[in-house]
Amino acid sequence: MTFSNPEGMAPPLAHYSHTAEVPAGARWLVVSGQVGVQPDGTIAEDIAAQSEWTWRNLLTCLQAAGMGVPDIVKVGHFLVHPADFPAYAEVRGRYLGDHKPASTLLYVQGLVKPELRVEVEVTAARMD
Repeated sequence: MTFSNPEGMAPPLAHYSHTAEVPAGARWLVVSGQVGVQPDGTIAEDIAAQSEWTWRNLLTCLQAAGMGVPDIVKVGHFLVHPADFPAYAEVRGRYLGDHKPASTLLYVQGLVKPELRVEVEVTAARMD
């Protein structure tokens, strides 16, 4: 994959790239939006724990397909409360490390369950 930030425009506002190019012949994986539901079905109350479980669930999906963080091409982040962004960004940063895929973050009115505060979806690609 090639990630870039074209000249002639402002740099990204956060930890992402403006574009992601995937070579022909790559195997694609689209991961549905994941939330902070733990394997036993419980949902933590605080945003940090929900974010942690959201990213753990995303990695579980990627690993089941033989992929990992370096294969992520695009991330869609959905937060209910703007004030949750700093805690969410810290968790996201730990999982993504230096990897900067294309990204969109939206603040939404709500998610499928009222206690959920974050949902994240990813698109990944890998050359096998």
